[in-house]
Amino acid sequence: MILETEKVCKRFGGLQAVKEVSLQVEKGQIFGLIGPNGAGKTTFLNSIAGTYAPESGKVIFTGKDVTGYRADKICHAGMARTYQIVRSFPQMTVRENVMVGGIFGGKQSREKAARRAEELLDFVEFPLSHDLLAQNLNTIQLKRMEMARALATNCHLLLLDEVAAGLTPGELNDITALIRRIRDMGITIIIVEHLMKLIMDVCDRISVLYFGEKLAEGTPEEITENEKVIKAYLGENYLL
Repeated sequence: MILETEKVCKRFGGLQAVKEVSLQVEKGQIFGLIGPNGAGKTTFLNSIAGTYAPESGKVIFTGKDVTGYRADKICHAGMARTYQIVRSFPQMTVRENVMVGGIFGGKQSREKAARRAEELLDFVEFPLSHDLLAQNLNTIQLKRMEMARALATNCHLLLLDEVAAGLTPGELNDITALIRRIRDMGITIIIVEHLMKLIMDVCDRISVLYFGEKLAEGTPEEITENEKVIKAYLGENYLL
């Protein structure tokens, strides 16, 4: 088991954003996290990755209790993430953006980080010059760069937050193939996504959050047949 959460809770004032969410993610899995807007998916990711400290519950990563660790310490432990809206350094080149992951996340020398950035940009099939400034990239190019930057930290677990947002059908197919290639490298993936085609195509298991609580968990087939999930999220016409 690479990641286990035990009754993780996160509150913002009077809002219980995450309520006693427990998950177990096995090494090598692609694990999906779905639910309607406001269900607590991103807040849950933030509570795992160190952006927020849970009020209660535990986060166990690679057998170690990392509950409440800062984001940098979580990253150094081997967990990296991307964001729905890519957070780039716009005045830096594509190569330099990826090097940030290697230097500050992977604790690499500048020279090694530069070499690794080139390798990873080729791996994610970044289509343009690596000397281009990040401010000149479109959505899919930014997402490829951000995935390369996350991989540069030498992570064991990669958290992807709505990686398909804003992509065309052709770009979606490319990202789907890339996610599978990352898993084939031996990296476990947790993916938060609204686009059910991507979730159903790549995930081994799926957990459904609803108003901060876990509503259901199972294989893609089990989730699509779960009456509570259909009623709360997928809709009666999903399988039609």
